[in-house]
Amino acid sequence: MTASDGLVAALRQAAEQRGCDIGLSPWATEAVGIETTRGYLSVHTTTGEGLFRLRVHIPDFGWDIGTTGDLGTLVEAIAAWREGVSADVLEARFGFLHLDEFTGALEAGEPTASQWAGLLSSEYHRGQRDLLRRLHADEVLRNTFPTMTHRAVRLRVDPMYSMSRQVLVHEPDEGRYEVVRVGVPGAEWTGVPGEDLNAYLRAALYDGP
Repeated sequence: MTASDGLVAALRQAAEQRGCDIGLSPWATEAVGIETTRGYLSVHTTTGEGLFRLRVHIPDFGWDIGTTGDLGTLVEAIAAWREGVSADVLEARFGFLHLDEFTGALEAGEPTASQWAGLLSSEYHRGQRDLLRRLHADEVLRNTFPTMTHRAVRLRVDPMYSMSRQVLVHEPDEGRYEVVRVGVPGAEWTGVPGEDLNAYLRAALYDGP
């Protein structure tokens, strides 16, 4: 069962027996990237324990939501998640699921506020706190989904879509900023004066092609 194809085959068989649609494509060889309206689900085995760990992912972020040894219950939970069953009903129906506050925010379609709060309070990203505060203070930019990439702040318009329009913002020296559009062919880091930073980012994220 530890081999990826063995796990996928077992999931397919359990789903068929339970009459569940878990979203595994016919050509899938790994139980990762099961697409749902609330992120991507993945299933992992725990070595030597006979348990299955369920994770949910949005771009650049993932967290465990439960572990069970019952494959049948697992596929039923995946199917219910894909059907959009609410978090409180999921937890009541499937005792192995533990859906924290962030997951509740994700269900409501608003993980962004929780992500900002986590970054702004993080000691690990203390060096970027002033930049994070500056971006969060902007009424438009605070609605983008923030993550950190090598000390640069990544802002993404849609947290559920990895190819959504996004930028990286870096502050190499205090008050000096550099910005690059992610995924744009030929895009390069561009120096942006502090007084123009917010307007530049708004345009890069929401205006033009």
